[in-house]
Amino acid sequence: MKLDRSSFLRLFCVFSFLIAARLSMATSPSANWSQLTPANSPPARWYPAMTYDVASGKVLLFGGFGGRSYLNDTWTFDGTTWTQVNTPVAPPPRVNVQMAYDRHTHNVILFGGFDGHLLNDTWIWSGTTSTWTPATPSHSPQATDGAMVFTDPDGRVDVFGGYNGMIYLSQMLQWNGSDWKMLRPSTLPYGRASAGLGVDTHSGEVVIFGGLNDTVNPINTWVYDGTNWTLESPASQPIWLYGPAGVFDPNLHAVILFGGGSGGVQQNATWAWIGSDWKQLLTDQAPSAREGAGIAYDVALDRVILFGGGDNNSLFNDTWELIP
Repeated sequence: MKLDRSSFLRLFCVFSFLIAARLSMATSPSANWSQLTPANSPPARWYPAMTYDVASGKVLLFGGFGGRSYLNDTWTFDGTTWTQVNTPVAPPPRVNVQMAYDRHTHNVILFGGFDGHLLNDTWIWSGTTSTWTPATPSHSPQATDGAMVFTDPDGRVDVFGGYNGMIYLSQMLQWNGSDWKMLRPSTLPYGRASAGLGVDTHSGEVVIFGGLNDTVNPINTWVYDGTNWTLESPASQPIWLYGPAGVFDPNLHAVILFGGGSGGVQQNATWAWIGSDWKQLLTDQAPSAREGAGIAYDVALDRVILFGGGDNNSLFNDTWELIP
């Protein structure tokens, strides 16, 4: 059968469209947000600490700002409901704090935050006994808020950056189980606070984007391989974001960023770092625009869980999961 020129061009366009769609599907992960309806939920808040506690097999939530006061309540999520844990001792109330799981000590490490003053205390959460214990290190990172606390590729907990009241820091320390030790990679990201961060457990890389800095441009992507940081040059990236929720989703093989503030305006876009570039996920529905939400990958549930956050008018206490 012979094709005239117009028929050939139409057929060529169809094939081109199908090939482009297939390539797009191959490089852009697909997912959707779904709101959960737990029987019980923590009060609304933003900028809490949230992570997955391997020892207990539950998502752990601590503190944040509740609209009228700083909080220091502890909650766990088992995939069905939130449960408040009434601990005999707890870190003092605070906001803009982060914590991460230490695979060597099998505890969660919490550091710093803000309670009207900048903090540099370290607390240890045991998921096997459901207790907080204040650490007594000989050395500590500077008192900061907005520092990024994460599990290093070697399994220990690191702290990077933060704001010390005068400058945005570009320094990195690691918790060795009893003390903080300064790390000195040959290259470090520009100083910042409240950046989006996720740890790719498949590639063993830490990905960081955005944040706050009033003197150096923070709108850039850095990757840490456990030895050194590298400034990436993605073809596309999110707009400037501070306070986005960041986590690695093994189902999507991507570091996920959701929401964040940008020049005083909260966002609700979902972005995925797929190894060399950022791709926006076009979901059918999503949590409302917000910054300072808690996020964690729930290993037992095999889902990314997002909780709370706020915009310029309201604080939230809704719970969402990202379905691949």
